[in-house]
Amino acid sequence: MSPFRFIAFTLISAALSTAHAAEPRRDSYVENARDIAVQQPGPHEGKGTTTAYPFFEQAEGFDIVFRQRALHPGATIGEHRNDKDEIYYVLSGRGELMLDGKRRDVGPGNAILTRDGSTHALAQRGEEDLVIIVVYRKRAQR
Repeated sequence: MSPFRFIAFTLISAALSTAHAAEPRRDSYVENARDIAVQQPGPHEGKGTTTAYPFFEQAEGFDIVFRQRALHPGATIGEHRNDKDEIYYVLSGRGELMLDGKRRDVGPGNAILTRDGSTHALAQRGEEDLVIIVVYRKRAQR
């Protein structure tokens, strides 16, 4: 992607996300990944660039986070300790998972359960984006 297209995509994504964020929804609805894509650095002080797709983020009263994330070449999710149960599901690409101090390769079809108190990190490997789905329950707001 050319630098101009990348900048344009980033600005349009930010504008759509901002517009989208202003309207909480209580109805049932469909979202398309291209409409909600947001370029972000690797989460948890990770490296590189990722694209997040925060599905149903504006669904009022919906207590589940359902997010797709593409880790572009060289990107990582930094090592962190979970404060909740969380599932990663690998859709495509290859990665290296660190889970409670043990490393292993992961790829399409792998589902990863990280429990509350578990420590983990994930790194993209190879030429293809590592694309995952992340699912967890939102913490109750105080």
